[in-house]
Amino acid sequence: MTMLQLDRTNEAMSTASAITEVGPLSNQPIQDVVRSAGKELEQLLRQRAEILKRIGTVKQRLGYLAKIFGEDALTPEVMHLMGRTQPRKKPGLTRACREVLMEAAAPLEARQGLRELQRRFPGVIDHHKEPIASVTTVFNRLVASAEARSFTNSNGRRAWQWITQSNPASDILSGLDANDCRPLGFDSDLPDRAR
Repeated sequence: MTMLQLDRTNEAMSTASAITEVGPLSNQPIQDVVRSAGKELEQLLRQRAEILKRIGTVKQRLGYLAKIFGEDALTPEVMHLMGRTQPRKKPGLTRACREVLMEAAAPLEARQGLRELQRRFPGVIDHHKEPIASVTTVFNRLVASAEARSFTNSNGRRAWQWITQSNPASDILSGLDANDCRPLGFDSDLPDRAR
């Protein structure tokens, strides 16, 4: 072995021993990244819950407006966004339960939710062995995803309610002025450019 080869071998060995002396790489940068990503996920989930509340509030308001002024007051685009157009396929149980809770004027017990599902979405629950248990399970999942809340009502029974930001029934009417409550459909109601 030449002197040059010996020096290179010694350098390689000293480098290897220096690396092993440092020990395993520190996990601190990895922990920082995980902690940061966890905080971001937590923030996004809170934002999603707030957005779902706002969506529920707006859909409830539009539902009340449709009850007061008729379905014709809603544009086809709004009807589509609310899921009131003819779906391409039958809605699933979760989507149907979500809509029933969203549009309910008062908290629903499981049996009331089941009756409303059967009325609005015939057949969606027919293949379930225990329909009341299926509805209860879906309602509880909506609670777990922060879309609804559950509580014991005055009858001592469990009830579920869609989470909204405020009372939409009073907000709808408080946001309207006298001109908003005129009957629709007359040419005199249209702006000049629309006639």
